[in-house]
Parts: sequence; structure tokens; C-alpha cells
Amino acid sequence: MTGHSSGTPDIHNLNDSLWYATAIPEKKSSPLQGKRVADVAVIGGGFTGCSAALHLALQGAAVVLVESNEIGWGGSGRNAGLCNAGLWLDPDDVMDRVGHHHGTKLIAGLTETPKLVSNIIGRYNIDCDWDPRGVVKAAFKPSHVKGLDRHAEQWRKLGADIESFDREQTSNILGTTRYHGSIIDHRSGTLHPLSYARGLARAAQTEGASIHTHSPALTLERDGSKWNVSTPDGSICADSVVLATNAYSNSLVPGLKESVIPVGCFMCATEPLGQNIVRTILPAGGAMYDTQPSMYFARLDRERRLILGTLGYFRIKDLSDKRTWPNRIMRWLFPQLENVGWTHHWSGTIGFTPDHVPRLYSPEPGLYITLGYNGRGIGPGTFFGKMLAGWIGGTPESDLPLPIDPIKPITFRHTRQLFYQTAFRASLLRGFVS
Repeated sequence: MTGHSSGTPDIHNLNDSLWYATAIPEKKSSPLQGKRVADVAVIGGGFTGCSAALHLALQGAAVVLVESNEIGWGGSGRNAGLCNAGLWLDPDDVMDRVGHHHGTKLIAGLTETPKLVSNIIGRYNIDCDWDPRGVVKAAFKPSHVKGLDRHAEQWRKLGADIESFDREQTSNILGTTRYHGSIIDHRSGTLHPLSYARGLARAAQTEGASIHTHSPALTLERDGSKWNVSTPDGSICADSVVLATNAYSNSLVPGLKESVIPVGCFMCATEPLGQNIVRTILPAGGAMYDTQPSMYFARLDRERRLILGTLGYFRIKDLSDKRTWPNRIMRWLFPQLENVGWTHHWSGTIGFTPDHVPRLYSPEPGLYITLGYNGRGIGPGTFFGKMLAGWIGGTPESDLPLPIDPIKPITFRHTRQLFYQTAFRASLLRGFVS
């Protein structure tokens, strides 16, 4: 198996982002040199890979992780930093798509993901601005309120702390009059995603994992009962391999790249807002996203900057141009920010699956893969990394939260990707009528 570039069309470097400018320092690591022997080789330095390395090391395994760029370089370091519980899907839909046996375990595991993230942050003193004040989902159209109510009711039956609001209450919570109702999931929170990714890697190193950045996996080959991973200047011989590359997967494993749909995610950040005006933006704290397929999402960081984003890849040369969509969205949502300027803009790639359910693969003995978080990478990435560690450590397949699927390329994958991108662009061109 030979690896090549994943080909994700991220149109900005990671160092263009606000997260890169404000993240905690990455703990020093170096490219892999020479031959290494390990119990487990981990490929990928995002949330899943770093969580797997951490939890494997806690189990006493000898772990070597290789990352082709730097920790959090992909979607883990480029997202909006919303740590949600569960999937996008309603619990009943999860049950329908994966069955009662797996659905029960998946829902139970993912409902606890913000708590898992919070516990890791606390245990390892990760400075990543964890804010547990919840995440609001807002109804873009009046007809969307019924879907929010259904989602909230299904979760409440399972004991989740989710609160519903009418239009006036939503306006007071968000500081905008544009939405018709909302729910807030009190299980969820926000964080600095790149700092969290770097903190996870540092935690794994603290527990004994060996991490090597700027070490792309070039080949992955099975030799008897062992796996060999080669990089430009080194190699790893391991009993097991965790492949945690998600939307940035390449051809290292045949068909894997084609089993997930890469979807863009674009964000902008303002200059720090003044104290008077910041009181009117998301005054209840936390963050929000809405019910559009190409959703708008917004949050504040610790320096009171507004971070605003949507799905898709966009090339914007001049953020001061009032006609560009970030300015149009900002004026539509928060007209009080008319004269506020932008300082950063960046993009990343997230991995979608056709049914919006993650995948578990084990195409050969000792090879473990998970991907397809559909825009919810922080909590699920951390959870599935821990789950993979448990699976390698002896968790029976019957206790896994998903069935083990064969790797199957998505039919018309490229067409689906183009459809998403076209739909996202069309959504922005249609204007702001809700």
C-alpha cells in the first residue's frame, strides 16, 4: 500500500487562521528517523490519532504516532471549536441507520463526549479555553422549529439537558432577531481546537507515546503478523496500526479515500470587539449554528473576537469589500457590527458520509480505521480514538458502537462533492431571507 497526497482543496494555510496565531505552543517533536518497533503505529495527528495514542499509552502500549505535517494541521486545527454531544441525526434516526444494538452504544458513548473532552482537558491541564456554556441550534425558517422540537424531545427522553426557546427568547440569547426559535444543548461547549489538538498530543507524550511530525506515511505493508509503516527517513514495525486521517485520507489503504466525501468549512475572525458592543453579541455566551444545510455558525473567542463561518470552500481576496459574503452575513446577523473589520480567514476539510454516520473499518487483521464525523470531529474524534484503543486492547466487536464495515467507495463521490459545494455557494447567493 502506497500513500499519495489526499488532495483536499484547503485554500488557506493553517498559519492563516486565528487558531494558529493564538494556539498554545506545540510540544517539540522531530521527524521519524531510523527503524522503530512499537505495539501500535498511529498514522494521523488530529483528534482521533492523538486520542488513540493517549489512551493506548494509558493501557501500557508502546505507541509511535506519525503526522505528515504538524499536530492538528488538518480539520482538527481548522474547525470552529464547537464540541457537541451526539451526531447531527436525531437519536431515532441513529437507531434506524445502525440498528438498536449498535445505536444504543453509539448514542450512549457520544452523549458523553463533551464530558470526556472536559475530563481530558482537566486531567492534563490543557489551556484551550474550554467553555461549557452550551451550543445553540437556531431555526432559520419557521418550518424548522418543529424539527428542533422533535430533536430536543428525543434527547430529553434519554435524559439530555436540552432547553427550547421561542423567537423572542432566541433573540435575547443570540443577540440577533433573525431566527424563529432555538434549542440549547447544555451538554456541549466550545474550545480552541488547535490548542486542544496540541494538548492531546502533549498528553499522549506525557504518558509515553512517541510523536513525530513532518513524517508522512509513504507505505503501509503487512509482513506476516506485523505491519511496516515507512516514512521518508524512518520506519515503524508494529503489531497493529491505527489509521486516523479522516477527510485527509490518501491511497495508503485502497478505497479508503473514496469512502468519505471531503466537504469544506470556511471561517473568518474579526478584530477584538469593544466591551459595549460585545455585550450584544451572543450575550448568553457559548456558540450557535443554524438549521440551513449550508449552516452559518458563530462564536466568540477569549479575546472577544467574533468567529463566523459556513460550509464550503471560498476564495476571498478582499475582506474589506462589503459585497463579500462574510460582510453580508455579519450585517444580516449582527448589524451593530457594520464597521468591524476582519483579521483572519481560513478553511479546512471535514469528512461526510452519505448517511451521516461514522464508519469503522478493519480490512486486515491489526489494521483499525475510523472516519466520517460529518462535521462533529472534536467529541467523536476524541471518543473514537479512545474506542480504537479499547478495541486494540481487547474490547470485543460485539461491544463496539458501530458495525465493522467493508471499505466501499461512495458511488458518484466526486459528483456528491460538487453538489455540496454548488449548494453551499447557491445558498449564499440566494440572499438572507428566512
